[in-house]
This record gives sequence, C-alpha cells and structure tokens, in this order.
Amino acid sequence: MSLLKKLAGETALYGLSSILGRFLNYLLVPMYTRTLSKMENGMLTELYAYSAFLIVILSYRLESAFFRFGTPPEDREKAYGTALYSLLGTTVVITLGLLLAAQPLANLLDYHNHPEYIRWFALILAFDCLVELPFARLRLEQRPIRFVTGKLFNIGIVIALNLFWLVFCPWADGLGWAWVRYVWSPEVRVGYVFLANLIAAAATLLYLSPYIRILKPAHFDRALWRKMILYSLPLILVQFAGIVNSMFDRAMQKWLLPGTPAENLAQVGIYGNVYKLAMLITIFTQAYRYAAEPFFFRHANDANAPDLQAKVTKWFTIVSTLGMLGVLLFVDVIKYFLSEPYWVGLPILPILLLANVLLGLYYNLSVWYRLKDKTHIGALISVGGALATMVLNIWWVPVYGYEGSAWAALLAYAIMCLAAWIIGRKYYPVAYAFGRMGGYVALALGLYAASVWLKNMMPGQLALQLAGSAVLFGGYVGLVYFLEKSDLKKT
Repeated sequence: MSLLKKLAGETALYGLSSILGRFLNYLLVPMYTRTLSKMENGMLTELYAYSAFLIVILSYRLESAFFRFGTPPEDREKAYGTALYSLLGTTVVITLGLLLAAQPLANLLDYHNHPEYIRWFALILAFDCLVELPFARLRLEQRPIRFVTGKLFNIGIVIALNLFWLVFCPWADGLGWAWVRYVWSPEVRVGYVFLANLIAAAATLLYLSPYIRILKPAHFDRALWRKMILYSLPLILVQFAGIVNSMFDRAMQKWLLPGTPAENLAQVGIYGNVYKLAMLITIFTQAYRYAAEPFFFRHANDANAPDLQAKVTKWFTIVSTLGMLGVLLFVDVIKYFLSEPYWVGLPILPILLLANVLLGLYYNLSVWYRLKDKTHIGALISVGGALATMVLNIWWVPVYGYEGSAWAALLAYAIMCLAAWIIGRKYYPVAYAFGRMGGYVALALGLYAASVWLKNMMPGQLALQLAGSAVLFGGYVGLVYFLEKSDLKKT
C-alpha cells in the first residue's frame, strides 16, 4: 500500500469519529435552536469559546512534544511518562484555582447567579486535558479503532444526556410523571448541556484510565522534560493564536456589537450556529490532522518526503473544496438543521467555508516548522494571524456586525498561508501545485455562483434547484477525476 493511500485510510478511520460525531452533534443543533433561547445559545457559544483558550493552557501542547520525542519506540515510554506526570501536576493546580475563583469569574462574565457553570467547565477542561495524551499515544501507535471508540463513547453520552434532559424530561413532566422532578428542573435548561459534557468527559477519562496509570518514578526524566517543554512552549503560542483566530470573534462579539448584552448574545447565537454549518471542512481537517501529524513525523527523513507533502496538500485541497461546494450547493436543505430565525445569518456561510478551507491549507503549508524544530517561527506566524484577527474584529464588528468577523477570519487565514509558504521555502522547500489547487477553488466558487443564478431563474422550484445543484456537483467530481486520474493510478 502506498504512503498516500495509508494516510487516506487512517484519515478515514479518524474521520469516522469526527464526521459521525459531528453529524450526531449537528442533530443537537435543531434541538438547541428550538428549546433554548438565542441568549442561551449565545451563552453556550461564549463559554465554549473561552474553554478553547483554557485547554491550551492546561495541556501546553505536550502531546505534540510526545510525537517529537516519543516516535522512536525505545524512547516512547519515557517520553509518555514524563509528559503524563507533568500534566497531572499542573492540571490539579490550575483546576483548583478555577474552582476557588468560580464566583469572581462568574461575576466577570455577567453570570452572577451561576458560578456552577464555571465549576462545571473547570472539571470538563481538567478531564479533557488528561485524556489528550492517551489519545495522542493511540494515534502514534496507529491504533485508530481504539481512538475512534473512545471518541464515539464520549459523543454518545453527550447526545443521550442532552436528549434525556432537554427532550424526554420536559415531555414526561408534561404528562405528570412526578419522578422526573427528582432528576430534572425546568429552571436549569442550558445548564444541562454543560452537565452532559461533564459526565461524558469523566466517563471518557475512566475509559482511558489504563493509559493514565501512575507510572514508575523512573519514567519521569527531568532532562527530557526540559527538552519537551522547550519544544512545546512555542506551540502554545501557535495553538493560542489558532484559538484566537477561530474563537476570538465568538468570545468578543458580546462586547463589540452595539446592542445590549442580551441582544448581542442573541447575535452571537446566530453567528455561532451558522458557523456550525461550515464545520464540515473543520471536521475533515481535524480527521486529517489526527492521521497526518504522526504520519509526517514517521516519514520525515524519507528522500521523497517533500514530493509526498506536495501530493498530500493537493488532494487535501481537492477534498476540502469538494466539501465546501457540497454545502453551498445544497444549503437550502442543510439550513433546516437550524430553526428559521437563524437563517438570517446564512449569507456569511460562503465566507466561513472558504476561511476553513484556507485554515486546513495552512496546516499543510506549515508542517515544516514541526519537522525542522522551528516551532518558534510557527509561533510568530500564528501570532501574526491572531493579531490580524483581533484588529480586524475590533475594527469591523462594531460597523458590520458578525459579517465583519467572517471576513476577518478569511483574511487572517490567507495571510498565514502566505507567510507559511514564503518562510517555509527556506527550511523545507516543496513544489506545491498552487496553479491546480487555486483552479479547483475558483471552479467551486464559480459553480456556486452558477447555482445562485439558477435559483434566481427558478424561484420556488426547490426540486429543480436541487437537481441543478446535483448536476453541478457531479460536473466538479467528473472534472477532478478526468484531470487527476493518472495521479490516482500512481497512488
């Protein structure tokens, strides 16, 4: 089996948990948009945005350092033990701090009456942090089945508890079933979403407990720990900057939009839920990264590694652009994942989809700094992108609303792609097929424009519109096959 096919196979397996998990989570979106208010949806969006920042602090990217120093089998146990001891110690300290500061933090976020939200999130973050390293080990040891099972186990619990508390219990209470009030209260509402995630995180930690066993003291190597920390510290900036790029808009819109806090949270809820429709690209990118990061470390010293990188990047662009086109062509069906009041945000969907394609492309163009131990350069690029995101959001959101956030994301990711490619040519030159890759993106956008024209020509004819979209989608797939069939045969 060729390396490219092997990578594709592993991506497909990791994608099973990501795609199926995200799809099942998508099924929660209609429920959230129909059972919770826009303000409560905005609260969900805001708190999960903050949690994305905190998980970086808690994990300080030791899983990437583990890939770097634990790839040789003879060094794996020592690298894993060193990282695990480090994470256990820091997670306990930081989590205790968050628990003790729950009320002041709740006051800061205008959740004065709900400090329990902060406590629940602190525990969710702690459990999520402690399972990152075991999941990383499963990836490095090429055990995707165990990885996928763990991810789906977590998702299954989240969905089951959401359905129980937000759908079944209100229904049973309406029928007069008295026992329901022992396990459910109508006043908690959005709090049950947090509790479902907390229970799922704790259960996942228990599921992976064989990999979180207390190791022998000899497994902690102080000299190796220093090396791992020096390698991972710049990656904290990289990850932080990445979170700023993807979450700063949702975390700050409440403060930047011109309305009242309640009105602004409602706008955040619209933006956050429309963003979920663009997550198909993010799902694919995440699945790809699960497979690609250990894959590239394993083959970093191969003679044909740059050529393999170019080919992988081309195919990544093709697949992600295909996903973008599919969402855009069939948005009139996909939009029903949201309730109708949220459709007002759909005009920003093409911008967000293209931004997510560029984000995935950036990962491919920037892999060199991990392979060449130039993580400090990756940090500078990421910080530059984060600064662009912050400045553009602060500038555009008060004027253009959440549409300004969408354009800010697109421009920031474009800047990062350009910087990663220009600097990367010095340390890891790769002959990327930019002409063909750009052509596929332009073709997808052109076909989307054609679909919009067809819809305007056939107003109210949904069946005909969908048939036209199917023809355009099939044309794209056919053209890709025609142009790439020789490459497919080689792989």
